[in-house]
Amino acid sequence: MVCDLCSKNVATVHLTEIINDQMRELHLCEACAREKGAEMEQHFGLQDMLAGLADLGEELGEEIGDQLRCEGCGMMYRDFRKIGRLGCGSCYEAFKKKLVLILRKIHGSTRHVGKIPARTNQNVSDKLRVQELKRKLQRSVEMEEFEEAARIRDEIRKLEKKQ
Repeated sequence: MVCDLCSKNVATVHLTEIINDQMRELHLCEACAREKGAEMEQHFGLQDMLAGLADLGEELGEEIGDQLRCEGCGMMYRDFRKIGRLGCGSCYEAFKKKLVLILRKIHGSTRHVGKIPARTNQNVSDKLRVQELKRKLQRSVEMEEFEEAARIRDEIRKLEKKQ
């Protein structure tokens, strides 16, 4: 498949763009993908994403939360919501309750598990996998994704039977 932009190189990157409810697939070579990636980052950076997530699911009475202030740098939580970047290390503690909600939305958890070394005993690896799957199962049930929950449940049973 040839690159949609330059029509010269082999397409190795495949993107799906959705603009105004219109889906468009792009097949790009590495060079064009790099250009397109830089262009997209200019329009939508990490700070924009964090700022947007800070706005998701805000409860009533958010005006009170917006009044939170970091004692270290003086940044207000409402400023973080606008720019998506914290001012200093103290902001993590000052905005802890709000940041926990954002992290949970991004990662599904507030606890970093990390990767399991290849030399780890398979039983330990399976037990950790079961714990992770149980968390995913709980989230799926909460979000009423019952087909996904059933698939996860079956995978848990399979791993538990193996142990």
